[in-house]
Amino acid sequence: MPLHCAMIPTTNHVLSGSIRSANWLVVPDLVIPEVTYLLAAGGQTNVEAGFLRSLASGEMAVEHVIDADLLRAADLVEMYADLGLGTVDAAVVAVAERLAATKVATLDRRHFSVVRPAHIPGFELLP
Repeated sequence: MPLHCAMIPTTNHVLSGSIRSANWLVVPDLVIPEVTYLLAAGGQTNVEAGFLRSLASGEMAVEHVIDADLLRAADLVEMYADLGLGTVDAAVVAVAERLAATKVATLDRRHFSVVRPAHIPGFELLP
């Protein structure tokens, strides 16, 4: 079963059809406040509520960021300082590395197309 780590939306999109059809979508817990903030700020409360329901129903699995992920995220934030890689994106990379995920669901190609994870040459970005 493929494993996908998610750093999902902008205010215009939460999940595309290709991501929804994935066998398993993992959302690092640090992503949740960022997603809900962006959706609320964009006035998309129905989408925000749907996102939360997807998490609660198990449609998407919440993965808790552990201490080792935070340490790796700190290294990544420093390593990619010129890129402006933030904590949430770095945590997605760290969790993906820990879970050996090769695909990341994101609309943020600017960061995730540049970052080189430790376990593979680069992520396959979805959609």
